[in-house]
Amino acid sequence: MSEHQIEVFFDGDCPLCTREIATLRRLDRAGRIGFVDLAAADFDAAALEVDYGALMDRIHGRLPDGSWVEGVEVFRRLYAAVGLGWLVAPTRLPGISHALDWAYRTFAKHRLRLTGRCQDSACATPRAGDTETLSMGAAR
Repeated sequence: MSEHQIEVFFDGDCPLCTREIATLRRLDRAGRIGFVDLAAADFDAAALEVDYGALMDRIHGRLPDGSWVEGVEVFRRLYAAVGLGWLVAPTRLPGISHALDWAYRTFAKHRLRLTGRCQDSACATPRAGDTETLSMGAAR
């Protein structure tokens, strides 16, 4: 792990995901976030001792102590790292927190279809030397 407050693992083939990451890169003037593209040819999940499919299921972040966070909590930490912590506090309120968790889980489950990466009833997450195909109902 590096000197970053959080290292984010994102799907670089997802247009919506890359737009969000581009915004965070612009806001991260202090270099507090490490960005890792799961779609990069040189990305190796095995080197992290993490399953590639699990990383593709939902967004993941790794903290300086080596622990992992997933889903909405990653976004909370990313926005706090770029100085937008004031936006984070309301997302922890019970009703809002549950709604955001549900919305993100729903998006993550259907993001391949929503971003045009499904044909017929299968979705693919292509990688160099890897052609993992997922059913439309898969939780990726």
